[in-house]
Amino acid sequence: MGAVDARLAELGLTLPSVAAPVAVYVPAVQSGKFVYTSGQLPFVDGALPTTGKVGLGAGLVDPADAAGFAQVSALNALAAIGALIGDLDKIERIVKVTGYVASDPSFTGQPQVVNGASEILGEIFGAAGVHARSAVGVAVLPLDSPVELELLVELR
Repeated sequence: MGAVDARLAELGLTLPSVAAPVAVYVPAVQSGKFVYTSGQLPFVDGALPTTGKVGLGAGLVDPADAAGFAQVSALNALAAIGALIGDLDKIERIVKVTGYVASDPSFTGQPQVVNGASEILGEIFGAAGVHARSAVGVAVLPLDSPVELELLVELR
């Protein structure tokens, strides 16, 4: 068991199976020392736990729940990276996180939603998990997912 796997176990986390692509793409590609993930949705056991826009009010996905979905998306991205490179201990650092939040027009808390991903990556990788980031509000995401996440990692 590598250091990253041990840290995941210590945190009580397990990486899921890699989510099947919903269109024509691969979950992750390596170019030189970098791995880029495709957008990862918060699939749990092959399904989205909820759908819809993030915001405050009836019929909207609560921002705190959406932050949890961003965490799930980050774990799904790590699973895609692990399936490609074989060992997450090969990750030197998390370089960039790009988070997309399907947002109600009045919602402006995208950074707090994407914090769900940033915080778990920091817990798993420590200083190597500190990254650049974008948190973008969008009108709609694939399958009406509330969040989608991409990772860029550098390998040793």
